Formats: sequence, structure tokens, C-alpha cells
Amino acid sequence: MKIDWHFPPARAGFFGVIDKLIGPGATKAEKNLQLFVPFLAGFTVLAHAYLDAFGWGWGQYLVAGLITVDIVGGIITNATSSAKRWFHREGQGFKQHMGFISIHFIQLTILSWVFLDFDIIWIASVGGYMMLASAVILLTPLYLQRPIALLMYALAIVLITYQFKPLPDMTWFLPLFYLKLLLSHVLREEPYRPDHE
Repeated sequence: MKIDWHFPPARAGFFGVIDKLIGPGATKAEKNLQLFVPFLAGFTVLAHAYLDAFGWGWGQYLVAGLITVDIVGGIITNATSSAKRWFHREGQGFKQHMGFISIHFIQLTILSWVFLDFDIIWIASVGGYMMLASAVILLTPLYLQRPIALLMYALAIVLITYQFKPLPDMTWFLPLFYLKLLLSHVLREEPYRPDHE
């Protein structure tokens, strides 16, 4: 197994957009994980909500399905070697990572609107910790980032358990949300490549 930080140029057109979302040069196995698992997770969440009669409206089904696909897909995608070498390439520093993280306030706002009657305190507290923890990890020397990221994630679990209001019928969301951002995306890790590449 080799480590290779070099990536092929992104393709043109639609496939170039995909390359910039998942990392140019993604392997077939990486693509399959990113495609099938998130949609299976989305289907499972929606089926569970329906079969257990959560009483959701169509908007809640729509948001829950899309958010599930995004969160599960993001956990997988951001952890792949192809994404690691793309999102942590030269020129991608604190500002770029925090910009990506801050976009997730949109998700928090939509979820709060649909499931919590637009609880601004929830958005501010959950999103504030998201920004604070990400900044702490990114500003930590590289050799300490992994343990600090795990510490920030552990603290997130404590806050989720004792402080943050859970989303009704979606208590899984916050643990996976922070997993995607604090461990899967922010951490700069070695991009191992298959031997045949």
C-alpha cells in the first residue's frame, strides 16, 4: 500500500463537478461506497419513520431523506483517500475548511425549522460547537490533530447526551453530523492508494 498525494486533473463538465465533490481519481470501490450506502441509509430512515408511524408530514420525509443521504455520504466521501488528497491539497487551509464547515448551518437551520419549530438556540449552540471544535482541530499542530479531533468528538457526544435538544425521531443525527465534520472532513490523513494504481 502506497501513499500518494498527487491526483489527476478534474474532468470537464458534469463529471468534473463530481470529481470536485469526491476527489479526482476516486477508485471504483470508493465510488460504490459513496453511492450505494448513503441511499440505502436514506431508504432505511424513511421506511423506519413510515413503519413506526412517526406521523411525519411530507416535508419531514423529504428533509430527513436528503439529510440522511448527505450525512452518511459525507462521512464516507470525506474519509476516502481520494477526498483526503483533494480537500487537503496545497491552498486548502483554515479559511477553506471553515468555509465548508459553515455551510452546514444551512442543514441545521432547515432541520430546526422542520423538526423543532425553528429553535434558534438549538441552531446557535449546535452550530457554535461545530465551528469552535473545527477551529480548535485545524489550529492544532498536525501531529496532534487526530487525538484533539477525537477529544472534540467525545465532548460533542457528552453535549449531545446532556445539553443539546435531540431531534424528534432522529436522535442519530447529531452524532453522525459531528462525525462527518470533526473526524471525517477536518482531519488531514495519509491518502493510501491501491497497489495496482
